[in-house]
Amino acid sequence: MSAFEEVAELTRERFPQFAGLEVTVEPLEKGGSDRKFYRLRVEGREPLIYVQYGQQKEENRHYVEIGQFLEKFGVRVPRMFRHEGEFGRIWMEDLGEKDLWSFRHEPWEVRRPLYEATLLGVLRMHSLGPRAERAEVAALGLQAPFDEALYRWEQDYFLQNCLGRHFGVGPEKLGEIRGTLQAWAVELAALPRVLVHRDFQSQNIVVNGNGEPCFIDFQGMRFGLPQYDVASLLWDPYVELSVEEQEQLLGFYETAWEASGGEPGAAFRHVYRLCSAQRLMQALGAYGFLGYEKQRPEFLRHIAVAVPRLRQVLEGLPGAEVLSEMLDLVCRAQGPVLR
Repeated sequence: MSAFEEVAELTRERFPQFAGLEVTVEPLEKGGSDRKFYRLRVEGREPLIYVQYGQQKEENRHYVEIGQFLEKFGVRVPRMFRHEGEFGRIWMEDLGEKDLWSFRHEPWEVRRPLYEATLLGVLRMHSLGPRAERAEVAALGLQAPFDEALYRWEQDYFLQNCLGRHFGVGPEKLGEIRGTLQAWAVELAALPRVLVHRDFQSQNIVVNGNGEPCFIDFQGMRFGLPQYDVASLLWDPYVELSVEEQEQLLGFYETAWEASGGEPGAAFRHVYRLCSAQRLMQALGAYGFLGYEKQRPEFLRHIAVAVPRLRQVLEGLPGAEVLSEMLDLVCRAQGPVLR
């Protein structure tokens, strides 16, 4: 029996209503994840998504509980039908085959309402802290919150896997910018935190048949800054948003955030810029790590997109001069530089 046939048979066993029905299994590609996703098409029924995850990452085991928590408070996520934690198996709702990324070539008048609905959805997540019971959140087994150590880990991830491993920047040069990055980490870590998605990019937002944005891959949810999620969406290296489009969406979220009681004005924008730099560094580190360590060279092509965006974010940001100059050099270079 093939692996696909085993999944189909297992599904018929776990869901008696499918007994005797044909179940077709289609593998789905999901970025750099170590989880395996399959679409199950069941004769005469709505399709399902089947997930097989390993036990290496603790966060995978909490996906179902986090999903049920978010659904309870009105955040649109897949409904969870069955979870077998011992074997790393999940059966859940199939939200459809279109994600926000698939709309990237549509006119702005089509994309804008989807992005605005997405931002309102994530604002609902950002507002959950005061609404949910403390014990209820604690029981979710969330990952460690964004603190100075995590921000510095993301920064080192970038320095090592992108600037060092990909561009060949030597340790001495990398050391010149660590002080600035550490100061940013200290500043961000001192701010009040809310629940954030952590990987809020276009391929983790599915647009269902009703045109409603729904969130997936939320197992990394933790306490952090709302601007980090907003920056993840607006600076997504997989999608091109113009400066004008970014500004419209940032203003839309900022207005909604202030209406919900959030910090307004210049303070919000300053933190947004720091979070934008932080998120782009994290993404660049991931592309280098996946490209070299995990032997996934297709991720390396995103570096050429994300580096100029990081350079753009750093423009005029206090303390960013050395890193900006370094990025100018690597953008012009055809190979390793700054040994």
